[in-house]
Parts: sequence; C-alpha cells; structure tokens
Amino acid sequence: MSSREIVLPGDMLGPREGKKLGSGVYEENEKVYSKFLGMPRINENEISVVPLSGTYLPRFGDRVIGVIEAVEVSGWFVSINCPYSAFLPLSEAVDEFVDLQRTELTRYFDIGDIVFCRLSKVTKNKLVQASMRDFESRKLRNGVLVKVTPTKIPRIIGKEGSMIMLIKNRTKCEIVTGQNGWVWIRGDNKDKAIEAILTIERESHLAGLTEKIEKMLGE
Repeated sequence: MSSREIVLPGDMLGPREGKKLGSGVYEENEKVYSKFLGMPRINENEISVVPLSGTYLPRFGDRVIGVIEAVEVSGWFVSINCPYSAFLPLSEAVDEFVDLQRTELTRYFDIGDIVFCRLSKVTKNKLVQASMRDFESRKLRNGVLVKVTPTKIPRIIGKEGSMIMLIKNRTKCEIVTGQNGWVWIRGDNKDKAIEAILTIERESHLAGLTEKIEKMLGE
C-alpha cells in the first residue's frame, strides 16, 4: 500500500509482521486496520494513520454541494470536499436528449459552477457518482460558498431545521447546506449569515447558542 493513498475506517493496511502499532490503527487476527479516514504511514518498524480532520466521507444518498472541476465527454467531475471527486453522468443531470456530436456540455455545466446534488452511488473502491434527478437538485447561482466542519452541519441546521430557519428569516438570505460541509448563501445580508454560521461551527458545544445567535442577528 502506498503511503500517499487515502484509507477509510476499517480498511486493512496489511499484516502486522512484528511492526509497532502507531496511532490511528488497530489489530485484528494479526492484520492491521485503519481507525480513521486518513493517510497511512508504513515503514519497516511501525504502522500508523494520520487522520484527515474535518474531511467529508461520502455516503450513498447524501445531499451535497459540489463545484464542477472538469468537463468530460459524457459528464462532469464534481469536487465535493473530500479526497474523491464525484462523477455526474449526463444521463443523471439532463432530461433532454443531447447530441454529443453537436452540443458542448458546458452549455449545461461549466468549470466553477456550483451544484446541489445527491450521491447515487458510493463503492468500496471509492468511486462516487452524483445525480440531479430529483426536485431538490439544481445549479446554485450568484451565491458564495462557506466551508465548515461536516460534522457541524446538523447543528447548523438545528432540531427540525430551527437554527437554519432562524438565520434565513433574520437575514432574508437563501441558504443551502450540504452534508459535505459546504454551505451556499445568497442575499444582501450574506455577511451576517456567514458570521452566524461560523459562530455555530465554533461554539456548537456550548449552551445558550440559540439565544446568542438570536441576539447576534437582531430582529
């Protein structure tokens, strides 16, 4: 296994063979496995994994925000804030028939475009496919992206959507949250919305957070 490869929790790194177990790994039946999403470090004396903190681990069905990073013959590669790009096939993005001999796919999505989509396939080999074949998926236009720790997204949304609705109502901004840790914001008061979201990320473990956000945003 290459030390530059990304490993997932539970991935086997190899037989122990007398090596010292470093951080981020565990042994089972004389074989060593990763505890984290991270970078393996393997030499003749030790096996360890350096975790990629704050990195998103894609899962089937997740709704994510992505940025088009490459246009291919039959679809697009989408950056989704993780070590693996998602592939968005033409058939999963456009309803109409497209004559690939006459039509440039940049007509639909070009490099740098922001999309809200669903992960329709995630394989053990880390191949990720995206789909826009539902009513929520769409291109997100004229907004800004904010990156937060993916595990903080549920706190930003709040119980039954209460926190994100508070921010939307007080700032009059349109806000879309992706489970991959990207938040898209559009509106005249976007700076206020960004401030609130970053405060929630930073102080999600503290009591009285809702009251603090209410005070920050005013009436």
